[in-house]
Amino acid sequence: MKDITEQLEAIRREVARRDGELGEMVAVLVRRTYQADVDDVWDAITSKERLPRWFAPVSGDFREGGSFQVENMASGEILQCRPPKLLRMTYGGPTSIVEVRLTSAGADSADLEVEHTVPIEMAGSGAGALYVGPGWDQGLLMLARYLGGEPSDDPLADQNSLAGQEFSRRSIQAWADAIRASGTATEDEITASVTAAATHFAPDL
Repeated sequence: MKDITEQLEAIRREVARRDGELGEMVAVLVRRTYQADVDDVWDAITSKERLPRWFAPVSGDFREGGSFQVENMASGEILQCRPPKLLRMTYGGPTSIVEVRLTSAGADSADLEVEHTVPIEMAGSGAGALYVGPGWDQGLLMLARYLGGEPSDDPLADQNSLAGQEFSRRSIQAWADAIRASGTATEDEITASVTAAATHFAPDL
């Protein structure tokens, strides 16, 4: 794995509280630039053949109106699908919405944005970003490794390795900083969520 600091700094993180169709929402946004063209990144995140090499096996149909199941994880429905630019879906429940956006960042380069929104009742506060943000960081890291020629035989095992947990431990701190900068949670809420996230994402450290 490349230097953890370099990998963490490649990801841009934002947390916000805002009004939505379902009332007040907490939004978690991650961005990363990949050295691959938009079509290749789109294929990597939607191809059933490629997803297991960096994320997990996924069954179902990535067409608008279709549904999917991530092996041993969440299921959802495809709300919008506009290849190769936009994928909007429910993830783990009807009020948990993930929107994936892809834009060109120049020749053979693409910007990927993932925005995950949930109702404030589910997140509690902006500190709820710590329950999902480190997981998205891991996903973006694994995608970068895959697109860089390092496919994984077992992405989940890689994420749960000591090196993967160290990445998550430092990712948790990066998310705590992003939440503080957003002003969407109290310090007590952040501290409690950091502890919970560490137990989940880095239990052996």
